Amino acid sequence: MTKANARVALITGANVGIGRVTAIELAKAGHRVIIAGRSLARTQPILDDIQALPGSLPALFLPLDLSSMNSVRTCAEAFAALQLPLHLLVNNAGVAGARGLTVDGFEMTFGVNHVGHFLLTQLLLPHLIAAAPARVVTVASRAHKRTSGIDWEDVRRPTRSITGIREYANSKLANLLFSAELAKRLQGTQVSTYSLHPGVVDTEIWRALPTWARPLLRLRGLLTAEEGARTTLHCALHAPQTETGLYYADCHPTAPAALGQNAELARALWERSEAWVR
Repeated sequence: MTKANARVALITGANVGIGRVTAIELAKAGHRVIIAGRSLARTQPILDDIQALPGSLPALFLPLDLSSMNSVRTCAEAFAALQLPLHLLVNNAGVAGARGLTVDGFEMTFGVNHVGHFLLTQLLLPHLIAAAPARVVTVASRAHKRTSGIDWEDVRRPTRSITGIREYANSKLANLLFSAELAKRLQGTQVSTYSLHPGVVDTEIWRALPTWARPLLRLRGLLTAEEGARTTLHCALHAPQTETGLYYADCHPTAPAALGQNAELARALWERSEAWVR
């Protein structure tokens, strides 16, 4: 593939952790990588690392704060101004243990992990469809199994649990349901979607957890960022288009919890999300 017709990938939150590994590996695979994140200063090292790869295309940075719908819209407008195709969107960024409300009035973790990515994907869909075959990869988690359902009123209140893990589980269930519903709505477009569990990875996503809770994660055996990125990369580069809408773990389609297979809940989440981001 020549530089003129290189595939373009936009990934959120790729300055550290599995996002950073994903961005580098996509660049090695010939993609032109665009990293959307909060800080150019924190992203510059990976932009430099990609620049140093033999034969790679320069990576680009777009400002993005997923806790702000205005920022998401500005990011999408900035991408459109680049006049590039979009072949791959990796919804990678996320928070765990964050507290409070977003500027738009959503519980912080739900607002960043789901609402921000929902809106970004909606705004970028015309570019993905125009460049098809294309795909959307959303980093969910097996933590979706730790919730009994999404309380529509709770997601509009400040974080209520002590650790924020309950809210994290809700957001990851939303990621999974969003990906499955998106696949249905994109039938016939040659845009495929995948959600995934990367494993419990030793990354900065856990930085907002209470200090006393972090050792409990390590008791479970944390993966490296390189190990955690494997399933994201499989979905981005190798998963069959016929497996669109499925949930992956360890690079294989995996059955999610019963709630993750609830088509009625997925549809309700979609309809509410559409109303929220109008």
